[in-house]
Amino acid sequence: MQTSKRPFSRVGIIGGGQLGQMMTFSAKEIGCEVTVLDPTPNCPAGQVADKQIIAAYDDRLALQQLAQQVDYITYEFENVNQEALTQLDSKKIPQGIDLLRITSNRLFEKSFIAEIAPVTEFRAMNSVQELKAVVKALGLPGILKTTTSGYDGHGQYDLNYEEDIEKLEKNWPNREMIYEKRINFTHELSVMVARGGDGAIHTWPVAENIHEHHILKDSIVPARVPAKIQEKIQAIAIKICKAFGVAGVLGIEFFYDANSKQIWVNEIAPRPHNSGHYTIEACNLSQFAGHILSIMGQALPEIKLFDTARMVNLLGDELLSGKKAWQQHPDWYFHDYGKSEMRLHRKMGHITAVGAQAVETLTEFSRTLEE
Repeated sequence: MQTSKRPFSRVGIIGGGQLGQMMTFSAKEIGCEVTVLDPTPNCPAGQVADKQIIAAYDDRLALQQLAQQVDYITYEFENVNQEALTQLDSKKIPQGIDLLRITSNRLFEKSFIAEIAPVTEFRAMNSVQELKAVVKALGLPGILKTTTSGYDGHGQYDLNYEEDIEKLEKNWPNREMIYEKRINFTHELSVMVARGGDGAIHTWPVAENIHEHHILKDSIVPARVPAKIQEKIQAIAIKICKAFGVAGVLGIEFFYDANSKQIWVNEIAPRPHNSGHYTIEACNLSQFAGHILSIMGQALPEIKLFDTARMVNLLGDELLSGKKAWQQHPDWYFHDYGKSEMRLHRKMGHITAVGAQAVETLTEFSRTLEE
């Protein structure tokens, strides 16, 4: 009997960081061949993929080479060269180009979301003079952000006083910016949502997130908010997914104020999200497996949470203390992304705990990182 050596499917991932690495793990589990495009040799995803094309993300020839080698193309971040992708076979990009166009620009994204759900007041501007006029209209405090290329706190400026605006007079980023009025909220929440190949839309449990310096530190699941609020958030996520009408996972961030019971959508990630790492061990289907199945047109099962969970990001040299603590807590799940350079505030790995007892000990460890 003759057998074929062709893999189940061939998946190409633009970006070789930890999200690409975890996508690769999920794709390999179901027999896919994975090719990663990333300029860094031996990047996290490249360490576990079948192949790595070492090239810049906007290298047109490299993108064409990737497209020739795979059946499906996905990405692990928003800042992909959209013009270059339009030159490729659109059938190989199930998430589409419009999704990237909207989510890679905060102004486009906020405008899109505002048609579906509440968002904070916002305005775009190109100069300090325009910023002053916007602040006069919307008031302080607020956050000034670049409309593109911002992540993990990069390209963001907290504006609390007039003096903060004056400081920008001599240090204006010289690009389009967006000012978002700061709102009073008690919780930062997120949810992952995906459409299966059968058209059914599925959401994962709502996570409660704790940030430091605009970087996600901890995720707690289920979120410590009323069940009705979680259901409302999931319903909004489904509406947003329907509006995009594409395949793959969306990670959607929310603000919630327990006093006024108000919910606002903050941002959308057009791919798996850091706050969904807990799904690897705490759910019957991880966000990464769901993403790969979705872009391949496969149906998804109903998502189930096994037990309460907590995920703690390990930034910089916290990876070392995290690994040492994990060796004393075998009921934790430790992830080292394999990054070659350890830098302050860089995501180096994470730990997940599932079940009340494990969550309690991980919570205690997380507090030690804050000291």
